Amino acid sequence: MSEPKAPKIEFPCDYAIKVIGDSAPDFTEFVVRVVEQHAPGICETDVFVKDSSKGRFCSVQLTIVATGESQLSALFKDLKASGRVHMVL
Repeated sequence: MSEPKAPKIEFPCDYAIKVIGDSAPDFTEFVVRVVEQHAPGICETDVFVKDSSKGRFCSVQLTIVATGESQLSALFKDLKASGRVHMVL
């Protein structure tokens, strides 16, 4: 039996991203700035921020228009390379 393959994404499409990192006053601005480099035109009303129950972590959820796998890969790589991001979903 072979493992089921992930469904293929048809580009361009709306793509939800959740970025989790240590809580800091500028974390949301940082995430939006990095994402804007790869997917310009983010609407502020599409950015949702939630702090963890103890306030140690922050998650920023937003939706971009994804144009291809290379765009998403580069975006995830830049976010993780910053050292400020623990997880990108």
